[in-house]
Amino acid sequence: MTTVDTTRTGIETMPFSKALNAGLRKAMEDDDRVLLMGEDIGSLGGVFRVTEHLQRDFGPQRVLDTPLAESGIVGTAIGLAMGGFRPVIEIQFDGFVFPAFDQITTQLAKITARHEGRISMPIVIRIPYGGHIGAVEHHQESPETYFAHTPGLRVVSPSTPNDAYWMIQEAIASNDPVIFLEPKSRYWPKGEVDLSAPALPLHASRIVRRGSDVTLVGHGAMVSTLLQAAALAETEGTSCEVVDLRSLSPVDYGPLLDSVRSTGRMVYAQEAPGFVSLGSEIAATVMERAFYALEAPVLRVSGYDTPFPPAKLESTYLPDPDRILEAVDRSLAY
Repeated sequence: MTTVDTTRTGIETMPFSKALNAGLRKAMEDDDRVLLMGEDIGSLGGVFRVTEHLQRDFGPQRVLDTPLAESGIVGTAIGLAMGGFRPVIEIQFDGFVFPAFDQITTQLAKITARHEGRISMPIVIRIPYGGHIGAVEHHQESPETYFAHTPGLRVVSPSTPNDAYWMIQEAIASNDPVIFLEPKSRYWPKGEVDLSAPALPLHASRIVRRGSDVTLVGHGAMVSTLLQAAALAETEGTSCEVVDLRSLSPVDYGPLLDSVRSTGRMVYAQEAPGFVSLGSEIAATVMERAFYALEAPVLRVSGYDTPFPPAKLESTYLPDPDRILEAVDRSLAY
């Protein structure tokens, strides 16, 4: 992999994973307090090669290979943050974050409030998450709701290389802990990255496709699926607007509510199971705040309320354009 010159400006085309690498590199160049920690992130460059060449260029004291002990990694990062550093942790796969769940939800999320703001926790926890890669259990899960439910944590998920490049830098600059969810199925597709300036703040949602009949909402890899569904709907005469949440906690409801008030209908799609989920919260809030604009109930499309299945069944479990279009048709039928 070639190294991106982070001193350049302008637009470059690169894969999502390379955009993350470039964003991490820029943050490390700009601030000596930024250091990376995780399993196999050094000489290997991580399972998905997001940290490739960073240990070579910044040294093993700033890009640390850790033992296979997620709770210990987060606990060490908390101590480093108290000492003035800005650690960026990589959890190798989504399902491996749970051994560190106690450290994240009991300690990391609460320390700043516990000390009445006197102690900051500028820690980023990078988590590759979601399906579509044909992997096994604990390698394709979507645990975002656990963290979005936890006060004290910021939770974000980019869907494009440009967002990956800028959002990782903005997350590292935050003085609050950030759960940075990386949709692993998007690591390889390429996109344009504007190296000059971020398009949006870290916690802003955005409309990525204009439409007039139904609002489709999602985050991470699901945004690509929603865009596919919108393109298919257009061939059948239905105009769908697509909203990328980007930030899961806090949620920027402005563009979302504006869209729903315009279309009168909304379908929310997510890979995670539907019961007590982010989609549940978004649906309830939209019903509360845009009730009189709605022409139909808010509908949800999600993974099923079961453990993630064997890889050969992932296409049945995960929402696809057909399931989203079926929800669009039901919404229009009201």
